[in-house]
Amino acid sequence: MSQHSSDAGTALVVVAHHRSDSLTAHTARRAAARLEAAGYRIDLLDLHAEGFDPRMNVEDQPDWGDREKTYSEETRAHMRRILDADVVVAVFPVYWQSVPAVLKGWIDRVWNYGFAYGRSKPRLAGKRMLWLGLAGATSDDPLVQGMQAALEAGLSEGIASYCGFSHSSVGLLLDAEERPQHVDAEGNLLVGDAVAGAEREAQYADFDRRTLKFVEEFLADEPLAA
Repeated sequence: MSQHSSDAGTALVVVAHHRSDSLTAHTARRAAARLEAAGYRIDLLDLHAEGFDPRMNVEDQPDWGDREKTYSEETRAHMRRILDADVVVAVFPVYWQSVPAVLKGWIDRVWNYGFAYGRSKPRLAGKRMLWLGLAGATSDDPLVQGMQAALEAGLSEGIASYCGFSHSSVGLLLDAEERPQHVDAEGNLLVGDAVAGAEREAQYADFDRRTLKFVEEFLADEPLAA
């Protein structure tokens, strides 16, 4: 693991879930705590709690082709939070092998032309990105390989790399459902028995362990200061 100073910079941790008691929110808190322990200041952005509207509107994008355009005040406030961050961590449930609408809308509205991309010198160049996606699929589900590939292509390549981030990785956290489930070849949903008690606690502990492993690997990939 790389060594960090007492002030490694700022980590913007973005939570995309409608419930504060969800496993997604819990995972975001665990990731934030580990980043804080590594010396990062934490800016926690809970999109639902802050009432973020994911819908693009004319005020956000009065003239798409003008990269010097004035964006809406709400969008500018979110842009400042991204600019102030050295690391961005998005934590979300995987919907349809992608991100939820609120996170996609945040990217659509805030990572706008002229800000996140479309400039000769990218404003987000050098920043680092970690995507933590929670999926109900079990680790032995044949769907997983395609899910991982789709997320990496859409998020790391299609968004972070396109916007000049120096590093982006996707941590896929499987077995997020209380009851294991998968869809068979005929499209039938097969749901297993729910676990409880000590077994459930062990399942949560393993989930936390896997979360921290992704964060540790992300930190280990951080280039050392000159």
